[in-house]
Amino acid sequence: MNKVPSLNYDKIIKVLKKDGWVVVRQRGSHIRLHKRTPSQMLKITVPAHKPIKRSTLSHVLKQAKLPLLKLSILLK
Repeated sequence: MNKVPSLNYDKIIKVLKKDGWVVVRQRGSHIRLHKRTPSQMLKITVPAHKPIKRSTLSHVLKQAKLPLLKLSILLK
């Protein structure tokens, strides 16, 4: 998987939950998730759009420190 796929927000949330992220709140069309690591607390916001643009998903994955290879594994 070389390119970031175009996915719906519900699939992205499901994948992030498998990776240890927790949905904290939703305000309008944005969903806030947190993940605690040994050194820091990571926070990301996922837009509740169908589908999410590839560039937006790329930025979300970068903030979540989730490589494309791991994304493809978690999608299965």
